[in-house]
Amino acid sequence: MASIFSKIIEGQIPSYKITETEDFLAFLDVFPLMEGHVLVVPKKEIDNILDLSPVLYTSLFSFTQKIGKAIEAAIPCKKVGIAVIGLEVPHAHIHLVPINSADDLNFTRPKLTFSKEKFVSIQEAIVSKLS
Repeated sequence: MASIFSKIIEGQIPSYKITETEDFLAFLDVFPLMEGHVLVVPKKEIDNILDLSPVLYTSLFSFTQKIGKAIEAAIPCKKVGIAVIGLEVPHAHIHLVPINSADDLNFTRPKLTFSKEKFVSIQEAIVSKLS
């Protein structure tokens, strides 16, 4: 059965897309820890990030760096935290979260809720900073 991320990649579930390549997709997390929380996923459905081929693994992190820099430029924060947890969805993914303290990466905290208009505003802000 396809993961929710595969359904997003295929366009079966809508998303607030930041950018994509042939191999990767970045989109806003709709259950964010912080404003500007982005998920980066390989389009190939592989459960464990460590099972990606070496080329795909390093390419994923290069793609992630580009997105992280755009988040830093768009969202006021001290840094963009990177988390790889992979327990909630069986599809390798990276969380990019604007942070001001280590607690901002606490995944047990309640998630934020935004209106569709707010998500679009965040999406547009990050997309505008991609180089």
